[in-house]
Amino acid sequence: MGRITECFEALKAANHKALIPFITAGDPSPEVTLPLLHTLVENGADIIELGVPFSDPMADGPVIQRSTERALKHNIGLHNVLDIVSEFRKTNKKTPIILMGYLNPVEIMGYGKFAKQASAAGVDGILVVDMPPEESDELQSELKQYGIDQVFLLAPTTSDKRLAEICSKASGFLYYVSLKGVTGSNQLNIEEVAGKIAHIRNLTGLPVGVGFGIKDASSAKSVSAFSDAVIVGSSLVNLIADLADKTDRMITEAGKFIAQLRMAIDAPH
Repeated sequence: MGRITECFEALKAANHKALIPFITAGDPSPEVTLPLLHTLVENGADIIELGVPFSDPMADGPVIQRSTERALKHNIGLHNVLDIVSEFRKTNKKTPIILMGYLNPVEIMGYGKFAKQASAAGVDGILVVDMPPEESDELQSELKQYGIDQVFLLAPTTSDKRLAEICSKASGFLYYVSLKGVTGSNQLNIEEVAGKIAHIRNLTGLPVGVGFGIKDASSAKSVSAFSDAVIVGSSLVNLIADLADKTDRMITEAGKFIAQLRMAIDAPH
């Protein structure tokens, strides 16, 4: 059993929900990422999504696009991201790390080499935004050799037929995109999302996390009432950007933000 599954099972047994923050590796500078990762965990993150910078982040809104641009100015690539995970693993053997990014860097490295190096670094899962399940078999066969989960996105427009196909290939958990649009979009209809999650649960036993549109403690609490995980990206990345030249304060404020979300998620509904 991998770290992601272990994490969700432990949370379920304790009647808790997962908090999954997203940051971009190397944003705003390479040396900040490692202390940020540790701060997120210390303040209540259960799993971390670590963005792999890419020059054409088509699923991301302007906030995360700009974070990628800041990281790319430091020439942060997939190898550097794996190095960061290796450093993190020297002191944290428990918290699952999921790499979130695009296919091109993985394809350039080669599926087999990537799976081997990701496993050696301590990566637990990968979410390749632009890889549909129909084209994932070759990569999955390599990932499975090393026990790395492949997480897939589900959209509000995903049909039941496609949902069944995605569920048959996904492992770890499913990432439900709560909005039609890119990361950082605004209008979150809680009732509509809750209905979709209930429907998805009829088709899979995998945990379901909800992301896109979760801005603050209030929205995190609302979503945690019916999901297995709350995923937050743009709000945290925005905070990092606002304090990019004040490293110590940025790390402190990022920790406070995650602690607020943790408290809201754990509060009685």
